[in-house]
Amino acid sequence: MDAARSPRIPALALVPVWVLTRLGMLYLLVQDGIGVRNVNDEVEFLYPRWALQLADGSFPVDDVTWQYPPGAGLLFLSPELLPFLDYFAAFLVLTFAADALVALALARPGRRPAGVWLWTAGLPLLLNVPHGRFDIQVTALAVLALLSSRRNPRLGGALAALGALVKVWPLLTLLGLERGRTGRDAWRSAAVTAAALLAVLALAFRHSFDFLQQQGARGVQIESLGGTVLGLMRASGAPIGIESRYGALEFSGPQVGTVAQLSLLLTAAAFGWLMFWRGRASRWTEATPFDAALAAVLLFTVTSRVISPQYMVWLLGLAAVCLTSRCTTQRPVAWVLLAATGVTALAFPTYYLEVMQGTALGNTLMVVRNGLLLTAALLSCHRLWRETTAPAYPAAEADSASRADPAVPACTAPLAGADLSRQSAADQM
Repeated sequence: MDAARSPRIPALALVPVWVLTRLGMLYLLVQDGIGVRNVNDEVEFLYPRWALQLADGSFPVDDVTWQYPPGAGLLFLSPELLPFLDYFAAFLVLTFAADALVALALARPGRRPAGVWLWTAGLPLLLNVPHGRFDIQVTALAVLALLSSRRNPRLGGALAALGALVKVWPLLTLLGLERGRTGRDAWRSAAVTAAALLAVLALAFRHSFDFLQQQGARGVQIESLGGTVLGLMRASGAPIGIESRYGALEFSGPQVGTVAQLSLLLTAAAFGWLMFWRGRASRWTEATPFDAALAAVLLFTVTSRVISPQYMVWLLGLAAVCLTSRCTTQRPVAWVLLAATGVTALAFPTYYLEVMQGTALGNTLMVVRNGLLLTAALLSCHRLWRETTAPAYPAAEADSASRADPAVPACTAPLAGADLSRQSAADQM
């Protein structure tokens, strides 16, 4: 039964599942008895320290752990909105509220329930990690940007810009918008929003752009794809060590610089492919911006020098948005990401000591998890390319579904207002 005609059925089942899973995640977070390191360290010690500095009118100075755009400062100050709670409790309340907001946005009538179920059931696979970081809030901005961009591209652009000023990746949610007025409106809104907020933050706080120094000096983290290669080399006897740098564990040794440079080259190549795809894409459905955002973030994740477990929160949120549409090409990708999420929880926090020591178990977990992420990225790009550039667009399964149910709109036609044949070359973006 389609979600558009029976929105109450999935909603009624969803509420107790969401509540029970989040209570379990809260219990794990408060107990924090999993793994070799305290998952609460950031919320209990690091974030409050940053908040004190920000309240004094300055971003953290000479702090190698501060690696975020200036918009993140507002997020770390947000627990002050609940003065009747201590910082830890207030942060958790706001994080769970953002989690619920994502679920509500995904569950709105007219959207397929697979998306909200992926978010509700997939996030607990990460155990106590998601709510001990601020990535749920960033993902909420990206999810809302994607879901609002079709009907209100200016709002979508503004939300994407807000997310990008906390962590850069939400800007990729605008990449798949159809060429023409919709895309231009969204990008203009994003530029205006970003410029205005940056100006306010630069005036209100000192050292607003110090984070750039820390980002440029990052090495190869042990959980990244390049780190997996170095970990296998280390296991084979190569003189490669591990150091705690910039708030993470990174490899050290003569081969690390080469792997880091290769990662940067692959990131540049990924950006080039995305621009090439955008130039070649000839048709858009309602799901194309969703699918393109997931493909783009996957590409930048697997080519990055750093992959942290909370990155899976981003990918689950974007995959959930894809599954809200019948026209998506990313259903198989979502299943691969679910598997990668489960393996991620085994690598961190459950068996993180094994990963740190480079044991057979630790290396196996990293090979499997990063292999799944690489598979998801390649599969995502392949399906996006095939269904947006091939002459026989769009997806066969979406067409067959629409023929089986006449009430479901077909995915064969471009979106309303996206008649590309009538746009002049000057309108192309």
